[in-house]
Amino acid sequence: MSLIINIYYTGENGNARKFAEEMVSSGIVDRVRAEEGNERYEYFFPMDDPETVMLIDRWKNEKALDIHHKSEMMKEIADLRNKYNLRMIVDKFAQLEDK
Repeated sequence: MSLIINIYYTGENGNARKFAEEMVSSGIVDRVRAEEGNERYEYFFPMDDPETVMLIDRWKNEKALDIHHKSEMMKEIADLRNKYNLRMIVDKFAQLEDK
């Protein structure tokens, strides 16, 4: 059963988009995608809110997500989030398997 995390990053003056762009250009996104258990890591931009970026983050299981949360990358991500003065809203879902 996969875990799906939706994170909404919101800031001012385009900072959420700048954050996502730096996440990509710095290589952090590629490194997260290469982690064992990561199934998806993609940014999306809401049409009606230019100050928000949504990340869809999908993991094979809770253990893989826990390992990611303990990684050095989490400090890098937090530092970038602070650099751009972003607020977060996090939604977590478990994907239901077809039986």
